[in-house]
Amino acid sequence: MRMRRSIAVPAVAAALVTALVTVCGGCSVQAPTTDGTDGPVRPPSASSSAGATTDDRPSGGPAATSTPTSAPASAPPAAVLWSHGDTGREVRELQARLRQVAWLNAGPTGTYDGPTEEAVKGFQGKRGLPRTGKTDTVTWRRLLGMTREPGEWELYLMGGQPAAAPDPRCLTGRVLCIDKTTRTLRWMIDGRTVSTVSVRFGSQYTPTREGVFHVYWKSRDHVSTLYHSPMPYAMFFSGGQAVHYSADFAARGYAGASHGCVNVRDETAIADLFAQVRNGDKVVVSW
Repeated sequence: MRMRRSIAVPAVAAALVTALVTVCGGCSVQAPTTDGTDGPVRPPSASSSAGATTDDRPSGGPAATSTPTSAPASAPPAAVLWSHGDTGREVRELQARLRQVAWLNAGPTGTYDGPTEEAVKGFQGKRGLPRTGKTDTVTWRRLLGMTREPGEWELYLMGGQPAAAPDPRCLTGRVLCIDKTTRTLRWMIDGRTVSTVSVRFGSQYTPTREGVFHVYWKSRDHVSTLYHSPMPYAMFFSGGQAVHYSADFAARGYAGASHGCVNVRDETAIADLFAQVRNGDKVVVSW
């Protein structure tokens, strides 16, 4: 009897252990929480995971590192090429190109004046550029891309074109030396140029005659009997053709033409010339 009892105790204990394992086989494994209570084990959140970041890199990629970044350096200001008060052929080309895109109405003068500055401001503002009125490298590149290279006619639309060498027939005596190619009139005495003014000529239907003539009549306040238009400071040299002041030339430049006369647009200059020229002085009109 004693032997049976000692053998039965271990068997009963083993059976109890097997029963407990069977009952708990479906339970979740518990682990102590941070506050000492039991709770289910959860995967660490992205924010609490070691080395976690908030970047959008693909999973499995290297962790992004936070590095200080500096603000991008601002671009240096564009260099100014021409501004108010500048003069020269480059300014004349700028004005001719502004005329091509209808930002400037007056003809090129070669002087960066108020109207030129306002035209540049308008061109800049239309294209979202700073409205400085100064022609910088950015403004100039934009204008070049929208225009073509102006010819001599456009560059000197309002006069001021350099006079060419005088016709040999102008080198002696007192001469009104008129050049149709450069559209200039030189007042010369014994081969020396006293003054030069810009002039305009007749159209193809009423051309200004070419050749050697002489002033035969001066009329300070003349009015044309044929066209009924004023011809102040008229100095007649060939029939009804004369050198005289033209208000139309002063207002419209080379957009118009005379009826054969030689028009001068500078009233002060023609008044001074009228006072010096005498009847009998030579007039040479050439190409």
